[in-house]
Amino acid sequence: MTDDARSRARRPFLTAEWRHLVMLSYEVDLDVLAPLVPAGLALDLWHGRALVSVVGFRFLDARVLGAAIPRHRDFDEVNLRFYVRRDMPGGETRHGVVFVRELVSRLAVALLARLAYNEPYRAVRMRSATPRGASDAPGRLAYEWRIGGAWEGLAATAVGAPTAPEPGSQEAFVTQHHWGYTRQRDGGTAEYEVVHPPWRVWTAGGATLTMDVARLYGPAFAPALARAPGSALVAEGSSVIVYAPRRLVTTDPRRMSLR
Repeated sequence: MTDDARSRARRPFLTAEWRHLVMLSYEVDLDVLAPLVPAGLALDLWHGRALVSVVGFRFLDARVLGAAIPRHRDFDEVNLRFYVRRDMPGGETRHGVVFVRELVSRLAVALLARLAYNEPYRAVRMRSATPRGASDAPGRLAYEWRIGGAWEGLAATAVGAPTAPEPGSQEAFVTQHHWGYTRQRDGGTAEYEVVHPPWRVWTAGGATLTMDVARLYGPAFAPALARAPGSALVAEGSSVIVYAPRRLVTTDPRRMSLR
């Protein structure tokens, strides 16, 4: 059975809608990300540049193994991610993301993600200014979190009409990575698939990121995130399916298989 057939046969671990995404992307030195790349992967570069993205969005109608958890269906998330690739036998390349830090407003969500995926989740107090349903005119979007007694956040305004990203654009690059990878506690790597249709995007005006970068993400990220983002967009989002993680195993560091 092929990997694609196995994917279709698997039961989804998580289903939800991801909506009203604010995505601010920054160029960062390769040396900052190299130590964070899980085993068996390589940095996925856009025109030779390493990118990180700060992303805020709404989780709506979240369900785990088909079941809704009371008071945990709708919530905010903000994460910092970078981009990796896995070169497969036969020439396939899987384009994925690795998260540096993920913030959510629900402790149970953070605990479940840490247990099931070993993702670097942290539960904090959060608030947002977004429409509470899907919308073709989201206007000004803001996501904020409270750490150390102060509110921090990112915000942007959707400008014009939504369009499909141009192939090869930075907007297409940051919205079209459909695999997640996490370093495991023993140094191994887990892989999981995230399925969603292509997203339409708006140009983002008035994009801001106000935060103590060194405190949350580490001092190595502070210089890059202090600059204006290389791209800023608002994505409409969609329904998503997240599958359970599978561990990559290998006896040869140049080749990896799934277990």
